[in-house]
Amino acid sequence: MMTTGILLAGCDNKPAVNLGGIGGTPNPYNYMKPSGQCQVSTPAAAGKNTRTATMQVRSDDGYCAIETRVSAGHPYASFGVSPAPEHGKAFIYNYNDHTYVTYTANTSYSGEDKFRVVLIPGGSQPREYMDVTATVTASAVSGAQ
Repeated sequence: MMTTGILLAGCDNKPAVNLGGIGGTPNPYNYMKPSGQCQVSTPAAAGKNTRTATMQVRSDDGYCAIETRVSAGHPYASFGVSPAPEHGKAFIYNYNDHTYVTYTANTSYSGEDKFRVVLIPGGSQPREYMDVTATVTASAVSGAQ
């Protein structure tokens, strides 16, 4: 049993954004599996109320996440996705004063996927947008032929 634990410890995937419990508060979405590959850029300004971000992710049924906040340091009041990604799914939620934008590519997909996140700060503040481009690599599958 101990040998199994040691072997599995070497397979530990570290996500680009840690969705685990912070400050003792358990994350209700911590059950999600991180992708074996997840590299994200810092969202960059791309026009009025618009930012762009990129991610590199593997299509291994795991998520890749971008962490964002309203400029005042709080999570967004509401959010949505339009248009949605064509080759995966986007999931957005608030946790511990952050808004997380997660993307999971369809299994075995390889190529580019794009989607737009609509971020609503609340009050009379205008909507913000984040255009995300994901470069997806298919997981290698090996087997005897």
